[in-house]
Amino acid sequence: MAVWDRISSLWQSNAAQFDSGSAATNSIELTKRHPVVSLSKQGADTGSMRVNLSWRMRTSDIGGRQKHSGNLFTRPLKFFQPDVVQAHTQGVVNVDLDLGCLYELKSGAKGVVQPLGGFFGDINVPPYVKLSGDDRFGAPSGENIFINLDHREEIARLLVFVYIYDQTPAFDRTHAVVTLYPSNGPRIEIVLDERAPQARSCAVFSIENTKDGLVVRREVKFVYGFQAELDRLYGWGLQWGRGYKTKA
Repeated sequence: MAVWDRISSLWQSNAAQFDSGSAATNSIELTKRHPVVSLSKQGADTGSMRVNLSWRMRTSDIGGRQKHSGNLFTRPLKFFQPDVVQAHTQGVVNVDLDLGCLYELKSGAKGVVQPLGGFFGDINVPPYVKLSGDDRFGAPSGENIFINLDHREEIARLLVFVYIYDQTPAFDRTHAVVTLYPSNGPRIEIVLDERAPQARSCAVFSIENTKDGLVVRREVKFVYGFQAELDRLYGWGLQWGRGYKTKA
């Protein structure tokens, strides 16, 4: 086999692997260059699809290492401060990320599924979207929304979003990932890795019921307000008020 033929075949193999999900990780990552995937074409538009939000706080990787100011004569104790302490003291904040979903059904019904207000939804009756709970501490299991795609014909569009509840805006200090787990085919990952230090909410992805079936589109649009601002951005037309959580 010629060298060029070998390179070409390897490239085609890798391209096919991307289209169907990585064989090693069995996942598709939606990016700016590749923001769309069809659930219907993947054969993944039936059953219950889980949407997971997971995150962990950044510490030492925030803004790099702090520069040493002064010298050993002006700040002699700095020499004896362990590196791990210097890293740990950088940018450690308490962030409570919440997962939510705006929905619009073919019937014209619109609403939201989210922890605030106790709008946890339902998986078997409209809106066919269910929030399993509220993780306030960044646990490994994260937060999960379940979408009943067996009722896909009744769903017009969904917008899954993440927001910071009543804490310091710090999207840029979290490693946040939203992962879709369809009932069939590879999982779909969306990383919230763009810098938006003052943002409080982020539209992560949308699902639209098109003539070609269900299509997932990466959004990753940060806003400085809350759900009402996301509503205006995507034209949902809901009425919003201040919501609160019960104490943990």
